[in-house]
Amino acid sequence: MDARRTLGRTGEELAAELFAKLGFAILDRNWRCRSGELDLVVGRGDLLVFCEVKTRTSDYWGGPAEAVGFQKQARLRRLAAAWMSERRPGDVRVRFDVISVLMRREPEITHLPDAF
Repeated sequence: MDARRTLGRTGEELAAELFAKLGFAILDRNWRCRSGELDLVVGRGDLLVFCEVKTRTSDYWGGPAEAVGFQKQARLRRLAAAWMSERRPGDVRVRFDVISVLMRREPEITHLPDAF
């Protein structure tokens, strides 16, 4: 596995641990369809969260969350609709979160609930 993919997986693992500490169940990781991939799908009660995880080693080009622009948000909404069509979770509230992980000596994790 290349360094970039390993970095991404590390960030996703940290994000999953954060959600678990917040009482969420991990429903899917790296769910894929023809249109793309969802990093994390988590749930707690009637709340379903689709989370994009962005991990970087430096903020030289901007913080990780800045990489989730309008086009990426639109794609994530389409992917969430595809996931819900496949999984049929029932009557749930849906939220889109972004977790940014900046890998320093100690990872800096920023959770943006209801990011868009």
